Amino acid sequence: MGEPRGIRDHLELAADVLLLLIAFFASVSLGQNLGILGEGDFFTGKNLIALLFLSMISYVVFNILSPSFHYGEKPTAPLAIELLKGLTIIVVLLLFGLYLLGYDNILFVVFSFLIIAQIIVLARLLVYLAVCSGRRKEYSRRHLLILGSRATAQELIKLIVGESGRYRIVGCLEKDPGEVGKTIADGVKVIGTLDDLKSILLNQVVDEIIITMPLNEIENADWYLSYMNNFGLSVRIIPDWYMRKFMSKHTRHGFVLDSFLSEPALVINKVPRHEDALLVKGMMDFVLSVVLLCVTLPLFLLLPPVIKAVSPGPVLFSQIRTGLDGRRFRIYKFRTMVAGAEELQYDLIPFNEASGPAFKIEDDPRIIPYLGRFLRKFGLDELPQLINVLRGEMSIVGPRPPTPQEVEKYELWQRRRLSMKPGMTCLWQIQRKRHEVPFDRWMDLDMYYIDHFSLGLDLSIIVRTIPAILRGHGR
Repeated sequence: MGEPRGIRDHLELAADVLLLLIAFFASVSLGQNLGILGEGDFFTGKNLIALLFLSMISYVVFNILSPSFHYGEKPTAPLAIELLKGLTIIVVLLLFGLYLLGYDNILFVVFSFLIIAQIIVLARLLVYLAVCSGRRKEYSRRHLLILGSRATAQELIKLIVGESGRYRIVGCLEKDPGEVGKTIADGVKVIGTLDDLKSILLNQVVDEIIITMPLNEIENADWYLSYMNNFGLSVRIIPDWYMRKFMSKHTRHGFVLDSFLSEPALVINKVPRHEDALLVKGMMDFVLSVVLLCVTLPLFLLLPPVIKAVSPGPVLFSQIRTGLDGRRFRIYKFRTMVAGAEELQYDLIPFNEASGPAFKIEDDPRIIPYLGRFLRKFGLDELPQLINVLRGEMSIVGPRPPTPQEVEKYELWQRRRLSMKPGMTCLWQIQRKRHEVPFDRWMDLDMYYIDHFSLGLDLSIIVRTIPAILRGHGR
């Protein structure tokens, strides 16, 4: 849902970091005994700096990559993979930090990673087993009362029963007295009507009430909600059938209960909610664009006079492109075509080799001979887009920015690629023969990026872009 982290979340993150440090100390001791690590006091000077570095980055990485793996939850393969993914990133960053400090015992770092991974995963497993052991006792079970007995309630009951004794269902309540006594699912029965609510709450243990029937079908629903609230009970409202099915089908977008001008509202997000990761992504964009502009400054000084000498016209090519949520901005490139190339495009439409609304010609006659092809081949023409990144109009990684004319021809599903800030490189950009990738496949790659966005994916694309540039895959 993308909800803000609470106190429990931060305590669990702190516990993870503490466990990681304990495991690190254990690996040092074991490493010295096994001869992997040299004798002497390990925790001095630069190693203490590395340890501090490890603590800080582990908290940040766990905060981003382990949003849903709570202590006491049933360990599953996807959750374990997320946890190990975070540990791997921590170790890679630690290796980098140790390298900067002149420490090159890679074998010990790998050994430490194996120890740390085992201890953290084992800790979660032990907490889960301890919690499950406690849950088997009737006193520690959470007692649920369900309002409703239709399809939503039946599906919910099946889910609850499969939760290893964590819950106990007191029963269901219905509006119609004729439903009382009927078995709903897994032995759970309708134990009364809504009129019996007060009596049941006074005579039975109920920790939480789950409402599965539409509120507009409950007469005096406000009174019931107020009564349950005043009774001191947690109340959980399951959306009606249509909304529930929609939410289940589109969980990748994320839902959150928010407010709009003081009115409560259920927000359906256009893309997965990764506020922390997007914040870090924005910081990375700023830092990388500044660094790359500094590194490539000689090219910014060298290329303009060369372009001017080879082809009359402006040094930079600028064009209106469509960015985040349809925002229009002016993109910049080093000019690789003859002046007035956009006007000449209309005469070349019959020779378009790209599918969909895109326009591509492998041997475009408008390209400046030799120099234009060289700049395109190694992506040097796109260096000025670092200015767009610095201005916040683009990102280092993201779907390539289309022209407004291309967007007008998009099908509805293709417009969702505008829900992420456009980038200088993307999954399409690193394809070996990207000029041969069909337009629909290109769009599928962008949708995959949007639906699976993570900092790890961004880093992977950036790393894979470097050899693609050096091999001259550009066109």
